[in-house]
Amino acid sequence: MKDDFNYLFLIKNLIVDINWSIIAIVAILVIILVVLTIRKNQREKKKLENLLNNDFKKAEKDRVDADDSANEK
Repeated sequence: MKDDFNYLFLIKNLIVDINWSIIAIVAILVIILVVLTIRKNQREKKKLENLLNNDFKKAEKDRVDADDSANEK
């Protein structure tokens, strides 16, 4: 019976000794890091999408096809 009491006492002391303020600060920093990473990835995704949509060269035809009525210069 006394051993059970000592075991429970040790568990209680372990829980009490945990510094909850440090855990809270670390949790907040992790959340901020995740949010900033997501925002940066969204900006980079938008930049890449704009680059891929606007970074192409239209091929000019040197030879004019008589059958292609849309090929007017």
